[in-house]
Amino acid sequence: MRPLAELRAARFRGLLFDLDDTLTTHGKLTAQAYAALENLNAAGKLAVPVTGRPAGWCDHIARMWPVDAVVGENGAFYFWYDASAGKLRKHYLDPAQVRAEKRAALDALAKRILGEVPGCALASDQPYRETDLAIDYCEDVPALPLEAAERIAGIMRDAGLCAKISSIHVNGWFGDYDKLSTTRRLLAERWGVDLPRDGAQFVFAGDSPNDAPMFAYFVHSVGVANVARFAGRLAAEPRYVTRGAGGAGFAELVSHLLNPPAGIPAPRGRA
Repeated sequence: MRPLAELRAARFRGLLFDLDDTLTTHGKLTAQAYAALENLNAAGKLAVPVTGRPAGWCDHIARMWPVDAVVGENGAFYFWYDASAGKLRKHYLDPAQVRAEKRAALDALAKRILGEVPGCALASDQPYRETDLAIDYCEDVPALPLEAAERIAGIMRDAGLCAKISSIHVNGWFGDYDKLSTTRRLLAERWGVDLPRDGAQFVFAGDSPNDAPMFAYFVHSVGVANVARFAGRLAAEPRYVTRGAGGAGFAELVSHLLNPPAGIPAPRGRA
């Protein structure tokens, strides 16, 4: 990982970013980080959270934050607010009946995991989820070692789920989607972006193993400083790293993108 100062993104069009411990700091959205989002919006840049957080959160985020869309539950859907119609638009990968069938199977698996891994719990935001199972290993429970998170992920995979470890939860779901695949669909369907062609116009910021597909794909991938917690446990590392952790690192990244070093052309506004 190279220092953020070496990142050059003169054709920068938008920022894709994780939420927990990337935009937030110790579970809080700071004024500094939210102001960075406002600055992106004012500069005419696309801003898209790409998160494992639940549909209930994403409904709020898409409606009320200065963002252009949100990818949630690790790629199960994307939401965006249609200001011209005054409506929230929702796009799910699975139809409602399939989501209901998968939900029943996930609920049964949750009981097994809670019985086999002492100290873990259902994530407090589980009631607001529509497509996945989130097991808390260090958010609202006394922090478990990463080995416990990996054991939870192993149980999920043995049951046929796709499983990813975030900085706070282990998320599992039935399906072959992830953060990257649904981000590609969102960008193509909403803005006609062909990522294989236009990927260098976007920056991704994250901090944990479930961000690895994004780190691997984007030439301009950035980890906030606390990504170091997962050293040696990432399937792919970010290419650059900030000095600051969490929201401070996010704000550092936005400032770098909107105010490039001398001699580097300022990024153009929204296409």
